[in-house]
Amino acid sequence: MDPHLLRTFVTVARCGSFSEAARELGYTQSAVSQHIAALESDLGAALLLRRPVVPTGVGERLLEHAGPLLLRLDAARADIARLTTAPAARVVLGVAPLAVTHRLGEALASLRHQQPLSEVTVRVLGREAVARDVAAGDLDVGLVDGAAAPHDPLHLADTGPLAARAVDEQPPAVALPAGHPLAGRAGLRLSDLADARWLDAPDAAVPLAHLRTASGTDGFRSSLRYDGTDVRGLLSLVAAGHGLALLPRQAIAEGPGAGVSAVPLSAPRLVHRVEVLHSTALTGPAALLATALTGAAPRQGRGEERGVRAG
Repeated sequence: MDPHLLRTFVTVARCGSFSEAARELGYTQSAVSQHIAALESDLGAALLLRRPVVPTGVGERLLEHAGPLLLRLDAARADIARLTTAPAARVVLGVAPLAVTHRLGEALASLRHQQPLSEVTVRVLGREAVARDVAAGDLDVGLVDGAAAPHDPLHLADTGPLAARAVDEQPPAVALPAGHPLAGRAGLRLSDLADARWLDAPDAAVPLAHLRTASGTDGFRSSLRYDGTDVRGLLSLVAAGHGLALLPRQAIAEGPGAGVSAVPLSAPRLVHRVEVLHSTALTGPAALLATALTGAAPRQGRGEERGVRAG
Protein backbone atom coordinates (compact mmCIF):
# COMPACT_ATOMS: atom_id res chain seq x y z
CA MET A 1 0.00 0.00 0.00
CA ASP A 2 1.57 3.29 -1.15
CA PRO A 3 1.77 5.66 1.85
CA HIS A 4 1.40 8.69 -0.45
CA LEU A 5 -1.96 7.35 -1.63
CA LEU A 6 -2.95 6.55 1.93
CA ARG A 7 -2.10 10.08 3.09
CA THR A 8 -4.20 11.51 0.25
CA PHE A 9 -7.13 9.31 1.27
CA VAL A 10 -6.92 10.43 4.90
CA THR A 11 -6.82 14.09 3.84
CA VAL A 12 -9.84 13.75 1.52
CA ALA A 13 -11.82 11.95 4.22
CA ARG A 14 -10.96 14.64 6.79
CA CYS A 15 -11.71 17.55 4.44
CA GLY A 16 -14.83 15.97 2.93
CA SER A 17 -13.78 17.42 -0.40
CA PHE A 18 -11.41 16.49 -3.21
CA SER A 19 -10.75 20.14 -4.06
CA GLU A 20 -9.98 21.16 -0.44
CA ALA A 21 -7.69 18.14 -0.04
CA ALA A 22 -5.89 19.12 -3.25
CA ARG A 23 -5.28 22.65 -1.94
CA GLU A 24 -3.99 21.33 1.39
CA LEU A 25 -1.67 18.77 -0.20
CA GLY A 26 -0.48 21.02 -3.04
CA TYR A 27 -1.80 18.69 -5.75
CA THR A 28 -4.25 19.24 -8.57
CA GLN A 29 -7.77 17.93 -8.02
CA SER A 30 -7.18 15.50 -10.88
CA ALA A 31 -4.11 14.09 -9.12
CA VAL A 32 -6.07 13.60 -5.91
CA SER A 33 -8.80 11.75 -7.81
CA GLN A 34 -6.15 9.56 -9.44
CA HIS A 35 -4.61 8.78 -6.04
CA ILE A 36 -7.96 7.68 -4.63
CA ALA A 37 -8.75 5.60 -7.71
CA ALA A 38 -5.34 3.91 -7.53
CA LEU A 39 -5.79 3.09 -3.83
CA GLU A 40 -9.29 1.72 -4.42
CA SER A 41 -7.95 -0.39 -7.29
CA ASP A 42 -5.12 -1.70 -5.11
CA LEU A 43 -7.50 -2.70 -2.30
CA GLY A 44 -10.31 -3.85 -4.58
CA ALA A 45 -12.94 -1.82 -2.74
CA ALA A 46 -14.65 1.57 -2.87
CA LEU A 47 -13.32 3.79 -0.08
CA LEU A 48 -15.22 7.03 -0.61
CA LEU A 49 -18.71 8.02 -1.66
CA ARG A 50 -18.55 11.01 -4.00
CA ARG A 51 -21.74 12.97 -3.20
CA PRO A 52 -21.28 13.78 -0.40
CA VAL A 53 -17.60 12.87 -0.02
CA VAL A 54 -17.69 10.50 2.97
CA PRO A 55 -15.94 7.18 3.69
CA THR A 56 -17.70 3.94 2.89
CA GLY A 57 -17.79 1.20 5.52
CA VAL A 58 -14.53 -0.16 4.11
CA GLY A 59 -13.09 3.33 4.09
CA GLU A 60 -13.97 3.83 7.76
CA ARG A 61 -12.10 0.64 8.61
CA LEU A 62 -9.08 1.76 6.60
CA LEU A 63 -9.07 5.09 8.47
CA GLU A 64 -8.72 3.16 11.73
CA HIS A 65 -5.47 1.67 10.41
CA ALA A 66 -4.26 4.71 8.46
CA GLY A 67 -3.54 7.06 11.37
CA PRO A 68 -1.23 4.67 13.26
CA LEU A 69 0.44 3.52 10.02
CA LEU A 70 1.25 7.04 8.86
CA LEU A 71 2.38 8.03 12.33
CA ARG A 72 4.81 5.10 12.48
CA LEU A 73 6.23 6.13 9.09
CA ASP A 74 6.70 9.70 10.34
CA ALA A 75 8.23 8.35 13.56
CA ALA A 76 10.70 6.19 11.59
CA ARG A 77 11.75 9.17 9.49
CA ALA A 78 12.19 11.32 12.62
CA ASP A 79 14.23 8.63 14.38
CA ILE A 80 16.58 8.25 11.42
CA ALA A 81 17.00 12.03 11.29
CA ARG A 82 17.93 12.10 14.98
CA LEU A 83 20.58 9.43 14.41
CA THR A 84 22.11 11.07 11.34
CA THR A 85 22.14 14.77 12.27
CA ALA A 86 23.97 16.69 14.96
CA PRO A 87 21.95 17.60 18.07
CA ALA A 88 20.24 20.97 17.68
CA ALA A 89 20.72 23.79 20.17
CA ARG A 90 16.98 24.49 19.92
CA VAL A 91 14.69 22.31 22.03
CA VAL A 92 10.91 22.09 21.56
CA LEU A 93 8.99 20.78 24.57
CA GLY A 94 5.32 19.82 24.34
CA VAL A 95 3.28 19.88 27.56
CA ALA A 96 -0.26 18.64 28.16
CA PRO A 97 -2.23 21.17 30.26
CA LEU A 98 -2.30 19.03 33.42
CA ALA A 99 1.29 17.83 32.99
CA VAL A 100 2.82 21.07 34.22
CA THR A 101 4.66 20.31 37.48
CA HIS A 102 7.16 22.12 39.70
CA ARG A 103 9.88 20.05 38.01
CA LEU A 104 9.30 21.82 34.71
CA GLY A 105 10.70 25.11 36.00
CA GLU A 106 13.55 23.32 37.75
CA ALA A 107 14.41 21.32 34.63
CA LEU A 108 14.45 24.42 32.41
CA ALA A 109 16.72 26.18 34.92
CA SER A 110 19.04 23.15 34.95
CA LEU A 111 19.23 23.14 31.15
CA ARG A 112 19.93 26.88 31.08
CA HIS A 113 22.77 26.33 33.55
CA GLN A 114 24.30 23.43 31.57
CA GLN A 115 23.59 24.77 28.08
CA PRO A 116 23.22 28.56 28.33
CA LEU A 117 23.04 28.97 24.54
CA SER A 118 20.11 26.57 24.12
CA GLU A 119 16.82 27.97 22.84
CA VAL A 120 13.73 26.36 24.35
CA THR A 121 10.16 26.56 23.05
CA VAL A 122 7.28 25.26 25.20
CA ARG A 123 4.02 24.32 23.46
CA VAL A 124 0.84 23.50 25.37
CA LEU A 125 -1.02 20.77 23.46
CA GLY A 126 -3.56 18.03 24.04
CA ARG A 127 -2.32 14.69 25.39
CA GLU A 128 -2.67 12.80 22.11
CA ALA A 129 -1.03 15.62 20.18
CA VAL A 130 1.99 15.60 22.51
CA ALA A 131 2.62 11.86 22.02
CA ARG A 132 2.00 12.08 18.27
CA ASP A 133 4.29 15.06 17.76
CA VAL A 134 7.13 13.56 19.83
CA ALA A 135 6.94 10.42 17.69
CA ALA A 136 6.87 12.44 14.46
CA GLY A 137 9.84 14.58 15.52
CA ASP A 138 7.90 17.86 15.75
CA LEU A 139 8.64 17.87 19.49
CA ASP A 140 11.92 16.84 21.07
CA VAL A 141 10.43 16.05 24.49
CA GLY A 142 6.86 15.74 25.74
CA LEU A 143 5.08 15.77 29.09
CA VAL A 144 1.84 13.81 29.22
CA ASP A 145 -0.53 12.93 32.04
CA GLY A 146 -3.41 10.71 33.00
CA ALA A 147 -5.11 8.76 35.76
CA ALA A 148 -3.52 5.45 36.79
CA ALA A 149 -3.20 3.10 39.72
CA PRO A 150 -0.36 4.13 42.06
CA HIS A 151 3.05 3.45 40.45
CA ASP A 152 1.44 2.03 37.28
CA PRO A 153 2.52 3.49 33.93
CA LEU A 154 0.15 5.43 31.73
CA HIS A 155 -1.61 3.56 28.94
CA LEU A 156 -0.52 5.41 25.81
CA ALA A 157 -1.17 4.74 22.15
CA ASP A 158 1.54 2.89 20.23
CA THR A 159 3.61 5.67 18.69
CA GLY A 160 6.82 3.76 18.04
CA PRO A 161 10.00 3.26 20.07
CA LEU A 162 9.61 6.10 22.57
CA ALA A 163 10.92 6.06 26.12
CA ALA A 164 8.54 7.04 28.92
CA ARG A 165 9.65 7.86 32.47
CA ALA A 166 7.74 8.98 35.55
CA VAL A 167 8.01 12.64 36.49
CA ASP A 168 5.34 13.11 39.16
CA GLU A 169 2.31 11.56 40.87
CA GLN A 170 -0.36 13.55 42.70
CA PRO A 171 -3.68 12.62 44.31
CA PRO A 172 -6.68 13.47 42.11
CA ALA A 173 -9.79 15.21 43.39
CA VAL A 174 -13.29 15.90 42.18
CA ALA A 175 -13.78 19.57 41.33
CA LEU A 176 -17.30 20.75 42.17
CA PRO A 177 -19.00 24.07 42.94
CA ALA A 178 -18.33 25.37 46.44
CA GLY A 179 -22.07 25.26 47.24
CA HIS A 180 -22.55 21.69 45.98
CA PRO A 181 -24.17 19.28 48.52
CA LEU A 182 -21.10 17.01 48.33
CA ALA A 183 -18.52 19.79 48.70
CA GLY A 184 -17.98 19.15 52.42
CA ARG A 185 -17.36 15.41 52.14
CA ALA A 186 -14.05 13.93 53.32
CA GLY A 187 -13.96 11.69 50.25
CA LEU A 188 -16.07 10.49 47.31
CA ARG A 189 -16.39 7.15 45.58
CA LEU A 190 -16.11 7.58 41.84
CA SER A 191 -18.83 4.99 41.16
CA ASP A 192 -21.30 7.03 43.25
CA LEU A 193 -20.87 9.95 40.84
CA ALA A 194 -21.63 8.06 37.63
CA ASP A 195 -25.00 9.80 37.22
CA ALA A 196 -23.75 13.30 38.08
CA ARG A 197 -23.38 16.12 35.56
CA TRP A 198 -19.81 16.06 34.19
CA LEU A 199 -17.80 18.34 31.98
CA ASP A 200 -16.29 16.52 29.02
CA ALA A 201 -12.83 18.12 28.85
CA PRO A 202 -10.49 15.53 27.29
CA ASP A 203 -7.39 17.75 27.47
CA ALA A 204 -8.06 19.92 30.54
CA ALA A 205 -9.28 17.17 32.92
CA VAL A 206 -9.19 13.39 33.22
CA PRO A 207 -11.20 12.17 30.19
CA LEU A 208 -14.63 10.73 30.93
CA ALA A 209 -13.71 7.48 29.16
CA HIS A 210 -10.97 6.98 31.78
CA LEU A 211 -13.53 7.51 34.55
CA ARG A 212 -15.79 4.83 33.06
CA THR A 213 -12.89 2.40 32.90
CA ALA A 214 -11.71 3.16 36.44
CA SER A 215 -15.19 2.85 37.96
CA GLY A 216 -16.36 -0.11 35.87
CA THR A 217 -19.58 1.71 34.88
CA ASP A 218 -20.97 3.17 31.66
CA GLY A 219 -22.07 6.46 33.27
CA PHE A 220 -20.26 9.80 33.36
CA ARG A 221 -22.27 11.42 30.61
CA SER A 222 -21.33 14.86 29.44
CA SER A 223 -23.42 17.93 30.25
CA LEU A 224 -21.06 20.22 28.34
CA ARG A 225 -18.07 19.67 26.04
CA TYR A 226 -14.95 21.77 26.67
CA ASP A 227 -12.49 21.60 23.78
CA GLY A 228 -9.71 23.65 25.30
CA THR A 229 -6.46 23.51 27.23
CA ASP A 230 -7.16 26.35 29.70
CA VAL A 231 -7.60 24.63 33.07
CA ARG A 232 -8.65 27.86 34.79
CA GLY A 233 -11.38 28.32 32.18
CA LEU A 234 -12.61 24.79 32.86
CA LEU A 235 -12.70 25.40 36.61
CA SER A 236 -14.72 28.57 36.03
CA LEU A 237 -17.34 26.40 34.34
CA VAL A 238 -17.27 24.05 37.34
CA ALA A 239 -17.78 27.02 39.68
CA ALA A 240 -20.76 28.13 37.61
CA GLY A 241 -22.42 24.73 38.09
CA HIS A 242 -22.08 23.33 34.57
CA GLY A 243 -20.59 20.03 35.72
CA LEU A 244 -17.91 18.19 37.67
CA ALA A 245 -14.37 17.33 36.64
CA LEU A 246 -11.54 15.14 37.94
CA LEU A 247 -8.15 16.85 38.16
CA PRO A 248 -5.01 16.71 40.27
CA ARG A 249 -5.74 18.38 43.60
CA GLN A 250 -2.99 20.95 43.09
CA ALA A 251 -4.55 22.14 39.83
CA ILE A 252 -7.84 22.81 41.61
CA ALA A 253 -6.04 24.66 44.41
CA GLU A 254 -4.41 26.93 41.81
CA GLY A 255 -7.77 27.56 40.10
CA PRO A 256 -10.14 30.55 40.26
CA GLY A 257 -10.50 30.49 44.06
CA ALA A 258 -13.48 30.21 46.36
CA GLY A 259 -15.94 29.10 43.68
CA VAL A 260 -14.58 25.54 43.44
CA SER A 261 -14.13 22.83 46.08
CA ALA A 262 -11.81 19.82 45.80
CA VAL A 263 -12.96 16.54 47.33
CA PRO A 264 -10.48 13.62 47.32
CA LEU A 265 -11.37 10.25 45.80
CA SER A 266 -11.82 7.52 48.40
CA ALA A 267 -12.21 4.79 45.76
CA PRO A 268 -10.82 3.55 43.48
CA ARG A 269 -7.18 4.20 44.33
CA LEU A 270 -5.92 6.46 41.58
CA VAL A 271 -3.12 8.94 41.09
CA HIS A 272 -2.65 11.66 38.54
CA ARG A 273 0.61 10.61 36.85
CA VAL A 274 2.91 12.71 34.67
CA GLU A 275 5.44 11.10 32.34
CA VAL A 276 8.14 12.46 30.07
CA LEU A 277 8.23 11.06 26.51
CA HIS A 278 11.17 11.18 24.15
CA SER A 279 12.94 9.21 21.47
CA THR A 280 15.30 6.50 22.61
CA ALA A 281 17.84 8.14 20.28
CA LEU A 282 17.64 11.54 22.00
CA THR A 283 20.93 13.39 22.46
CA GLY A 284 22.22 16.87 23.21
CA PRO A 285 20.30 19.57 25.10
CA ALA A 286 16.99 17.76 24.60
CA ALA A 287 18.37 14.68 26.39
CA LEU A 288 19.60 16.88 29.24
CA LEU A 289 16.13 18.39 29.58
CA ALA A 290 14.43 14.97 29.59
CA THR A 291 16.79 13.76 32.31
CA ALA A 292 16.31 16.92 34.39
CA LEU A 293 12.53 16.48 34.25
CA THR A 294 12.78 13.14 36.05
CA GLY A 295 15.22 14.48 38.62
CA ALA A 296 17.46 11.46 38.06
CA ALA A 297 20.65 10.51 36.30
CA PRO A 298 20.28 9.12 32.75
CA ARG A 299 19.35 5.44 32.61
CA GLN A 300 19.54 2.86 29.89
CA GLY A 301 16.62 0.45 30.17
CA ARG A 302 16.41 0.48 33.97
CA GLY A 303 13.98 1.58 36.60
CA GLU A 304 11.05 3.70 35.41
CA GLU A 305 12.15 3.93 31.80
CA ARG A 306 10.01 1.89 29.46
CA GLY A 307 8.97 1.69 25.84
CA VAL A 308 5.54 3.05 24.96
CA ARG A 309 3.04 0.37 24.05
CA ALA A 310 -0.56 0.48 22.99
CA GLY A 311 -2.99 0.79 25.86
